[in-house]
Amino acid sequence: MDNTIPKFDLPEDWLSGTDISKELLGMYKNYPVRLKCEIIALCMDGEIEASVNLNHLTVKKNDIITLMPGSIFQINDLKGDLKIYFLGFSSRYIEKNDKSKILLDAIYSTLGKPKLSLSDEGAVMTEKYYNLMIDVYEHFDEKIRMEIADNIFTDVHKGISLIYKKKSVKDDIASSKSEQLCKGFTQLVMQHYNDNRNVAWYAEKLGITHAHLCSIVKQATGKTCADIISSMVIMDAKSQLKSTQQSIQAISDSLNFANMSFFGKYFKRHVGMSPLEYRNKG
Repeated sequence: MDNTIPKFDLPEDWLSGTDISKELLGMYKNYPVRLKCEIIALCMDGEIEASVNLNHLTVKKNDIITLMPGSIFQINDLKGDLKIYFLGFSSRYIEKNDKSKILLDAIYSTLGKPKLSLSDEGAVMTEKYYNLMIDVYEHFDEKIRMEIADNIFTDVHKGISLIYKKKSVKDDIASSKSEQLCKGFTQLVMQHYNDNRNVAWYAEKLGITHAHLCSIVKQATGKTCADIISSMVIMDAKSQLKSTQQSIQAISDSLNFANMSFFGKYFKRHVGMSPLEYRNKG
């Protein structure tokens, strides 16, 4: 089914603006789209009911939502006069500039909870930042925008991680055992995805059964344990293929595959083409 879902990407390395209307979002109502790019949006008015990776959520005033590459997004309903700021990075930019490690930290922070509600003061400060990014985008030509993209990307993702981690400290006190186990799993995956893809291994490390871990993760994130592990592996592989001159054999070895043939089959199963085809495509 996933192969039939339309894909959405951005035409430039990065974009920022406020021109997200009901008409535009309405195009994605009642059917899903898979994001190839990353989009970070701030809602300052109106209300959006949407599904992200099977998780239903309502985005309203003072909410910020982070949609990572690979997310399946669907609009369910739109209410009021929308005022949405957005900042996005294309898949081409992310893959060709080796941004996987920065993204991994943000993915861990936002996994299962892409929406964060800000205080009035926090929302106003964030709105000012978006307006600054819009001014930067509109003032400079494409060449300069490309040159400053790395700084913007790094700063934005550092900010996302810090905001989520600050909120997590408060939430951890009240978080359930299941939520803490899910967080423990994602943290272990970040540390070990390149050398261990066995879900049972992670369950053993966490001291729970394989079935219990799968149930907890699916309920919290809408994804299977295998999906989360493979998304990390594929993101790393894509990044190395596009941003380094390493041989496919070396990339296979770095991700701890038994041999290059097994790596090629794994990559093609998840991406739809061989590693070499992916490296050579435009």
